[in-house]
Amino acid sequence: MTQNDKKIESSLKELVRLSSRLGASDAAGISTNDISVEDDLANMCREPQCENYGLSASCPPHVSGSSGFRKLLNNYKHAIVIKIDVPSEILLSNQRREIFILLHEIVATIQQSAVEMGFPDSKSYAGGSCKKLFCNNHADCRVLAKKGECRNPQSARPSMSGFGINVSKLMEAAGMPYGMVAKEAEVEKISMGTVCGLVLID
Repeated sequence: MTQNDKKIESSLKELVRLSSRLGASDAAGISTNDISVEDDLANMCREPQCENYGLSASCPPHVSGSSGFRKLLNNYKHAIVIKIDVPSEILLSNQRREIFILLHEIVATIQQSAVEMGFPDSKSYAGGSCKKLFCNNHADCRVLAKKGECRNPQSARPSMSGFGINVSKLMEAAGMPYGMVAKEAEVEKISMGTVCGLVLID
């Protein structure tokens, strides 16, 4: 193992530990080769159209989508998968906003920490629309309205959905159980749901 390999391995372990301290239920380092990107998943933002479609600069059609993300991955070898386990009833309640805000803040902090460790091109992504989470009280996204820069650049991160990232396969690659809860009827079957984020390490 080269000195650079040792540095990366040590840094990934430290970032995983930091994720837990920040509130993540679990985190793990994976190879970017294990990230599955699917056109059909990205296209679901448009058809059937997501309620957040077009509302922020971090969601379709204002992002590069699955094709752009595949090209981006060519520049990265390592990633950290971060998840928060949440009781299903909370994920289907008004409290879900607080959980997704925490998720965005965790992945943003991990990205910044990676930059400070010497990985300047690190990038992070999270579930949930930044418009609904951080700017729900504003009529528009300041970037799209050409009124200035993002109101929450330190916390808001692009949504993984718009890039076609298969979250289920991502969880599998990280060796993490994954509970997807989309509707009330699933609460009795799935007691704990999962929200997750991704940090690319150059």
